[in-house]
Amino acid sequence: MEENMKLATVEDTVEYRLFLIPDEPRDPEKHKEILQKYIERIMTQFAPMLVPYIWQNQPFNLKYKPGKGGVPAHLFGATKFGDNIEDEWFIVYIVKQITKEFPQLVARIEDNDGEFLLIEAADFLPKWLDPDNSANRVFFYHGELCIIPAPKKPGAASWSSTTPPTIPQALNIISTHSQEILASESVRAAVNRRIRGYPEKIQASLHRAHCFLPAGIAAVLKQRPRLVAAGVQAFYLRDPIDLRSCRVFKTFLPETRIMTSVAFTKCLYAQLMQQRFVPDRRSGYQLPPPSHPQYRAHELGMKLAHGFEILCSRCSPHSSDSKKSHVTASPLWAGFLDSLKKNHYFKGLIEGSVQYQERLEMAKNYFQLSVNRPESSFAMSPGEEILTLLQTLPFDIEELKKEEANLPPEDDDRWLDLSPDQLDQLLQEAAGKKEPEPPISKKEENYDLTQVSKSMKAFISKVSTHKGAELPREPSEAPITFDADSFLNYFDKILGPRPPESDSDDLDEDDFECLDSDEELDFETQEPGEEASVKGALNDLKSYMAQMDQELAHTSIGKSFTTRKQMESTRKNSDEEDNGAGGSVLTPVDVDLNLVSNILESYSSQAGLAGPASNLLQSMGVRLPEDTDHRPESEPMGD
Repeated sequence: MEENMKLATVEDTVEYRLFLIPDEPRDPEKHKEILQKYIERIMTQFAPMLVPYIWQNQPFNLKYKPGKGGVPAHLFGATKFGDNIEDEWFIVYIVKQITKEFPQLVARIEDNDGEFLLIEAADFLPKWLDPDNSANRVFFYHGELCIIPAPKKPGAASWSSTTPPTIPQALNIISTHSQEILASESVRAAVNRRIRGYPEKIQASLHRAHCFLPAGIAAVLKQRPRLVAAGVQAFYLRDPIDLRSCRVFKTFLPETRIMTSVAFTKCLYAQLMQQRFVPDRRSGYQLPPPSHPQYRAHELGMKLAHGFEILCSRCSPHSSDSKKSHVTASPLWAGFLDSLKKNHYFKGLIEGSVQYQERLEMAKNYFQLSVNRPESSFAMSPGEEILTLLQTLPFDIEELKKEEANLPPEDDDRWLDLSPDQLDQLLQEAAGKKEPEPPISKKEENYDLTQVSKSMKAFISKVSTHKGAELPREPSEAPITFDADSFLNYFDKILGPRPPESDSDDLDEDDFECLDSDEELDFETQEPGEEASVKGALNDLKSYMAQMDQELAHTSIGKSFTTRKQMESTRKNSDEEDNGAGGSVLTPVDVDLNLVSNILESYSSQAGLAGPASNLLQSMGVRLPEDTDHRPESEPMGD
């Protein structure tokens, strides 16, 4: 019996698996050799994107995983993305491209929330798909998102099943019915919209800023730019024990500080900027007054220095010696380096030049973390890596100081301050709208309020269950059925026995107002006497409702509704009261007007903030004008 693959249980962690198809029975060692060859091909193919990328916590990685419990051998990777959700979606892009570049590979990807790709496309999923039956149905194949369907009717498709398939079954279905399992265009568009812009988006996610840092940190970051993430995380997640090591700095002395340029991700930069921190006086890190033109560079450097000091304080200076690994000794390194050269990783740089050596060191580090990844017990911690670099990396403080005059300009950080209009634009883009809707002028008087009424009617007419209510998107395709006996029995229980005689069999159109206007009664399929019974029941129902209206007309409940006659009286600006025949003739309630008035009153009470009225209408595609006066008077709805 197949062992179900467990979802990623570690918080903020994404897991990805690559299977080989067709997965024909073959020698296990031969299968392992083929999959390991794919690791080398994949990592070298995507090295130009993956090597310089700054990960929040862990990089993209792949390793061979043998078959177990019915799950065939495959390539497996797990990445903890932490607070930077963009790391997860970048991995989605990488996995999608892998299946496009290597057609024999099928990919599955999930995180601790489960099928997060389905969550992203939740508004467009078929109704049958839910968390209970989605296991082993969602894959990437040939660069496209695929969903293995469940049959709508028994026997509709012999290869599909109402129960979740096993991994071998899913792989067999994908290899033989690739066109039938392609996800709908709307579902694929929702996922593609989330990863749109890569790989160019990588540069847009970076923020370069000037930092007044100890020379040792500047030299380390020049060699290993990715270590900035570990330094920021150490400062961001510091505790009182960590701060003890920063009372007096032992590794990164403040008198060695220089001005340098540091590349952060926007997430890391925001984490560093948003925290207020006053250094210990004994540390030697004193900040200039806030009015100083380089105050921000001093503050950023002080915070980052604390993070690096904390990392180094967590390990012994000699603990890294036993964990040193020679990358070039690995049998995979020669082939990996040759593949890098073929993929133009070095961009024509002269071998042995400073720029060539920098890219070579980055490639070695990338190879160690992603290709030749050691077991966790032998992995080098960021602090040990920093101490090792400080011991082996020669740097001249005076040379670094000379570079201060030629630093690249800082990036503008106004993106930290999000205006309401920018927030609306982001929300609209997340909802699938390419461009924000233009704001509606306060002077615009032609806003059609009938759209509010129509949308609400469409919403109410939809089916709702214990799982929630459906938003109106497409008209219901379910046929309308009518059972006369059930209809009569239902009202007999509520209203009591019907009178034996019926006043008339001739009914006006208004007699059917109690039914949905979109529904039709199929009297042709009823017995001859049933049609008269139904009409009699409707007459009785109308009589009961008329008596109820009479009783409620003069109560506070009845007076709270706006009637059509009141509406006509308002339009004519008449102060006369129409007493009628002693008030015996009731004026029908204007349902549309009352609905719109109540919604506008609720919208006004939100005082320009988010609330139930605006959220409900926006979910149905209705956008009201901005409530600039907070409590505007609702205008009457036209005929």
